[in-house]
Amino acid sequence: MTATNPISPLFSAQQERSRRWRLVLGQEQETPESQGEAGQAEQTPGEGLSPEEQQMDQALDTLYGDSKGGDLSDSAPDIARWLGDIRSYFPESVVRILQRDALQRFKLRRVLDEPELLAQIEPDINLVSDILALRKVMPVKTRETAKAVVSQVVEDLKKKLTYPLEQAIKGSLNRATRTRRPRFKEINWQRTIYRNLRHYQPQYQTVIPENLVGYGRKRAALRDIIICLDTSGSMATSVVYGSVYAAVLATIPAVTTKLVLFDTSVVDLSDQLDDPVEMIFGIRLGGGTNIDRAVGYCQGLI
Repeated sequence: MTATNPISPLFSAQQERSRRWRLVLGQEQETPESQGEAGQAEQTPGEGLSPEEQQMDQALDTLYGDSKGGDLSDSAPDIARWLGDIRSYFPESVVRILQRDALQRFKLRRVLDEPELLAQIEPDINLVSDILALRKVMPVKTRETAKAVVSQVVEDLKKKLTYPLEQAIKGSLNRATRTRRPRFKEINWQRTIYRNLRHYQPQYQTVIPENLVGYGRKRAALRDIIICLDTSGSMATSVVYGSVYAAVLATIPAVTTKLVLFDTSVVDLSDQLDDPVEMIFGIRLGGGTNIDRAVGYCQGLI
C-alpha cells in the first residue's frame, strides 16, 4: 500500500498530459509521451477520453482533421449540427475562434447563402464586418437574417457604450476644487474620511460622514462632436464601432453629433443616426483614402 501511493498522483498527471495532448494534436497524431515508446499498441480513436471528450474531439476533428470522418464542405445540415454542438462543448471564447476558422474553411459566401446557418452563428464584430464586406453579393433571402445579426451586435455595443459616454459628455471633475455638497460620484472619500475621523463608531467599526467633501466640476462641456470614419476595405471593424459610437452620442440632448464617412469621396450620414442598423448595413466599404478632403469637409462643419 505504501509503495503505490507515491506513484498514483504521478501516473494521473501523466494521463492528464496525454489526454490534453491527444485533444490538441487530434486523432492522427502521437502525443509527446507516446513518441519513442517501442512496442506500443496502436491507439483507437477516442481511447483514453471520456464520452464528452470524445464528442469534443470529434467536433475539433471535423474542422481541423483530414476530413475522413467528417467534413464541413459539402452538407449544410452537417454545418448546422456542428455549429450547435460546439456551443455545448466549449466556452464562448473558444466558440468564437472555432466559428472564425470554420468561416474561413467553408467560405463565408456559402454561409451567407444559407440564412439558417447564419442565424446559428454567434454574432460578433468580426461577423458584422464580413457581412458588410459581402453585402453586395448577399442573396435577398439572407438579408433579413444578416440585419438581425447586425442588430444584435449593435444593441450589445450600445449597452456597453451608453453609460460611459454619457458620463464623459456631462463633464469631468475638477480635482483642484472642493465642494461641500457633492453628488455621490463626486465624493472625495479620502478627505471625507479624514475630516470625519472624530465620528468613528468603535462598536460598528466605521466612520459616520457628517460632513462630505467632494470635487468641483469643470464648467466647460462638449457641445459639438464630429466623428470622421475611414470606410476603406481594411477599416470594417472600426466603421462598425464608430457608427455605434456616433448613434449613442446622438441620443444625448446636450450635444450635436455629426458622422462623416470617407474614402476618396465624403458622405455625411448625420441624419441617419437614429437607425444605426440600417445605416451600418448600407455602408459601402472599399475605395481609396482621401483624408485631406474629409478633414476639409469637417472643417466646414465647425
